[in-house]
Amino acid sequence: MPLVSKHYQTNLMRKKDFLIALCAMLLALSLPAEGQQPKEIPRLGFLSAGSSSVYSSRNEAFRQGLRDLGYAEGKNITIDYRFAEGKLERLPDLAAELVRLKVDILVTAGVPQLLAAKHATSTIPIVAAGAGDLLSTGLVASLSRPGGNITGLTSVVADVVGKQLELLREAVPKLTRVGVLWDAADPGGARNFKLMEVTAQALGVQVQRLEVRGPDEFESAFRAATGARAHAMMILQSNLTNTHLKRIVELAAKSRLATMLGESGLMDAGGLMSYGPNYAHLFRRAATYVDKILKGAKPADLPVEQPTKFEFVINLKTAKQIGLTIPPNVLARADKVIK
Repeated sequence: MPLVSKHYQTNLMRKKDFLIALCAMLLALSLPAEGQQPKEIPRLGFLSAGSSSVYSSRNEAFRQGLRDLGYAEGKNITIDYRFAEGKLERLPDLAAELVRLKVDILVTAGVPQLLAAKHATSTIPIVAAGAGDLLSTGLVASLSRPGGNITGLTSVVADVVGKQLELLREAVPKLTRVGVLWDAADPGGARNFKLMEVTAQALGVQVQRLEVRGPDEFESAFRAATGARAHAMMILQSNLTNTHLKRIVELAAKSRLATMLGESGLMDAGGLMSYGPNYAHLFRRAATYVDKILKGAKPADLPVEQPTKFEFVINLKTAKQIGLTIPPNVLARADKVIK
């Protein structure tokens, strides 16, 4: 048998060495470097006091805001949702549950939700998506420099309830008395009523306090309003009134009372009019805070935003139901008319 040449043996060894080196390189590329963990997908906790159906427009606006920034739920970001279904006593446990899941950021709206989240964690960033009064409740040190682990957007603007009353006065020319329905457990209700009294006095309109503590008190509140010859009912936003808004609107229609709501996203319940911050816009903007925090910004340094976009909506179907003709000049000012 002829002997294998020395040149051939050398080439064979080189090929073998090359194949070993190539396999080692491919193996190194397929495994994380020593001491380095694969990058985890960011995880958000979304805490709501209501149900997914009541706040569907808000929730979808937040998800759309994330998509606009390049986040695809289930692909490069995950969201754990918790809904209290209108039962505020569940909020502390739900907030604690999200903290145990080790979410990177908690997103919520409303003072009760924020207080529950703050109690559950002092380290996880919390983004408020259109919450109530963050200052008087001590949730932030100031709007310009929140100072803690909470930042985001507030829905509070001092003249909104006054503007609501003005629009109601123009839409119902005979208006002399208005019932104001709010949740007695909501500290913002009493504050807004005082602000409304100032506008009411200037308009020559009387406002009637109608505080409720649960849905079983709605009917008695409406009996008090009609007994005092009220022409309209203003519904101040809270988890209680939002959760049971359809029932409230039905009672108003039965009593032939014009209604003013604070959010266009709730007009599906059948209210006559709504004026207030565009909550879908606030929730969409909340996604920008999530993005900044994920990129390294600290909540303490991110200023709280106030509403910049407002909506006035009129429901002509409801107007017809209660026998009211909306003046043309008021219709012309509406951002949206439901026919």
